[in-house]
Amino acid sequence: MKCNVGRTEQAIRIAVGSGIVAAGIVNKSWWGLLGVAPIITGATRYCPLNAALGMNHCKDSKETDSQLVSS
Repeated sequence: MKCNVGRTEQAIRIAVGSGIVAAGIVNKSWWGLLGVAPIITGATRYCPLNAALGMNHCKDSKETDSQLVSS
């Protein structure tokens, strides 16, 4: 998987996903599980929807290659 989520977008996805999960816990609702998707896409820096739409927010291809090797 190639990186297609930039660093800023990664932080936003993880923060928003965590907020959704926290709201689900506070409200005792299963809807909080929806927050898991942005957390996973932020943590892996790969989003299938971005790939399907041909969007890539990674700045440098060297950054993506080095991350894949070190992961």
